[in-house]
Amino acid sequence: MAYPYTYKTPETRPPIQKIAVYCGSASGNLAIYTDSAKRLGERMAQKQIQLIYGGGGIGLMQTIAEAVLGHGGAVIGVIPEPMVRQKLVHPSLTQTYVVQTMHERKAKMAELADAFIAMPGGYGTWEEILEAITWNQLGIHHKPCGILNTGGYYDPLLAQLDRAEHDGFMRSECRQLVLSDAVPESLLERILAAVPTCSTLWHG
Repeated sequence: MAYPYTYKTPETRPPIQKIAVYCGSASGNLAIYTDSAKRLGERMAQKQIQLIYGGGGIGLMQTIAEAVLGHGGAVIGVIPEPMVRQKLVHPSLTQTYVVQTMHERKAKMAELADAFIAMPGGYGTWEEILEAITWNQLGIHHKPCGILNTGGYYDPLLAQLDRAEHDGFMRSECRQLVLSDAVPESLLERILAAVPTCSTLWHG
């Protein structure tokens, strides 16, 4: 089975034009989560960066999609057919890919994206961003990976990454593959400027 990422060296990585954003199908209990999603979507649209996301019309997924669309940006959704049948798809996207499985969804999003950002979410969000980071570490791609740490939501995860480095399960340069910021606009700027590298002598 072929990897869904196209291997590129850091020097040949093209400009970032599409970012896959992983986020919750819920909105969370605090207004800061919705506000942060709106700000990220607005700034992406202003910079003419297309949003790649899971195609949903609920939760933070809906919020960021509508923020991008509302400011004149393009949104590409990738959603499994069972979710379409459950009427969970956003009806007004620029383009929608309907796939059969969650594995196909992740592969298609990874293929389309030039970078990855995780907003607050649950199991699916964590699994998706950690896979993207892992494949970066393995050299399968050199696409920047960021975590939007709204309200300190990801503090425990970031602490775990620090612990992995401290205890010898992750080298420092691989720990640095994960960009994190609590401010949507700042994280986006860092993503756009990043050229992530990690040698093949990896741990983890």
